[in-house]
Amino acid sequence: MITFGVKEKDVAYVLRPAVYGLLFRKENEQNVIAIIRTSRNQFFLPGGGIEDNETHEACLKRETIEEVGMEVEVGNFIGCAERYFYSTTEQKYYISEGHFYLCNHFRLLNVSSEEDHFLEWMKPLDAAASLYHEHQSWAVKKASNSLSS
Repeated sequence: MITFGVKEKDVAYVLRPAVYGLLFRKENEQNVIAIIRTSRNQFFLPGGGIEDNETHEACLKRETIEEVGMEVEVGNFIGCAERYFYSTTEQKYYISEGHFYLCNHFRLLNVSSEEDHFLEWMKPLDAAASLYHEHQSWAVKKASNSLSS
């Protein structure tokens, strides 16, 4: 597994398994990808932490509805990567174990329950440069390369 971030010595990390979707569409004959911008102007892929005994598919479907009001069909697995980081909002050290999937079909429902999340569409390279988590940037680059080949 690919690992990002620096593991601090003598720090207990909380494992946080998560699932993220890569939703591409064509815009002006170029691929763009769905990105979440928060009210703090941070950028993330749609998705998040697995709850209880959720499957990857169930988690991703729930998270995309909650975050951006979008219904998705989960497609091919892109890969798994992890990132060590400190959450300033929760004041905890995490190791995020990200599982990344292409999402084939999606439909906007306009029922997002997270008021500080805004859906934006970006060129993949711009998205990869803007994403807060390095493992999410890695997934965008990997998926983007597979789409163009």
